[in-house]
Amino acid sequence: MSQPAGPLRIGVLLPTREQAINDHYAAAPLLDFARQAEELGFDSLWAGDSLTARPRLDPLVVLSAAAAVTSRITVGTAALTPALRHPLIGANMVSSLEHVAAGRLVLGLGSGFPMPETEEEFASVGASFAGRAGRLDEITALWRTAWNAGAQGSPRDFHGKFWQAERLDRLPGPATPGGPPLWLAGSDTPRVLARVAERYDGWLPFLPDVDAYGRARRRIAELAEEAGRGAGAVTPALYATLTVGDSESAAKAELEHYVHHYYGRSLEQMSTVQAYAWGSAESCADWLAGYVRAGARHLVLRIGSLDPQPHLRRIAEVLLPAVRSLAPAADFVLPDTTLTTVGSPTT
Repeated sequence: MSQPAGPLRIGVLLPTREQAINDHYAAAPLLDFARQAEELGFDSLWAGDSLTARPRLDPLVVLSAAAAVTSRITVGTAALTPALRHPLIGANMVSSLEHVAAGRLVLGLGSGFPMPETEEEFASVGASFAGRAGRLDEITALWRTAWNAGAQGSPRDFHGKFWQAERLDRLPGPATPGGPPLWLAGSDTPRVLARVAERYDGWLPFLPDVDAYGRARRRIAELAEEAGRGAGAVTPALYATLTVGDSESAAKAELEHYVHHYYGRSLEQMSTVQAYAWGSAESCADWLAGYVRAGARHLVLRIGSLDPQPHLRRIAEVLLPAVRSLAPAADFVLPDTTLTTVGSPTT
């Protein structure tokens, strides 16, 4: 199967978790980061979610503020854990954010990272950790019912295995008919790929093996076509962490420090399940280009540093154009914006 057509987009993660690790919570630096990311030519801006496992400011609140101070850049969650909120509250919060973002919202969704801290987090809000994948699928089905309930002939009630809800048309509808795109943040297991192909609008893994990524991307396209959705129904994305520096050894040391403080585990341990790169911007761009050639069409970059702000401009000035130049010319578009920053890609 051929590589999927469509634009290559590159986004960056807001440092909400990094703030928490540094024990310094403040909205102003996050909003400055958001404005700068848009001005530097990033296509999207993302925020992670965790209550007690890896605490940070709430992503829906932060993204509402970020959307209000930007005009072009897509905002998204990477990834939101819907189980941490009542489904109706979640549906309403997402609709509200979609109005603030004027349709610039994408939701990456996760069922819960398989770590003891996450299981404790679920217990703290009374959510069941067992069967969490099925519960996530049901919550998204409830959300979509709610977001379509105002349309003529659409059901207003939802009757699932875990949740029941009536008169969903009373909830405020989203800015975009049917609500924002929903991406599944998951691995490459057969069950995950089938769920993505049948239910979701995008796939957001952090696979460390580019060949495995390519095989999984092709399988999703096949399954989506078999399901009658079309081979291009699912956006293939990638969540990747990188630390850019002139010295490869120094960049790796900074990334090791970051991963230890973020997860309480070593880079070697986390590299078995997550995609990491370090070194020069050019070498990191070449690494990312492998995923692009394997079919990735939206890269979500997490800067592997507890002080990410200084890295942002260098990534924008060197890595973004390098990755875009390595991608097939027909498969990407530059951001649609009139903003220009000296030394950054003209946009």
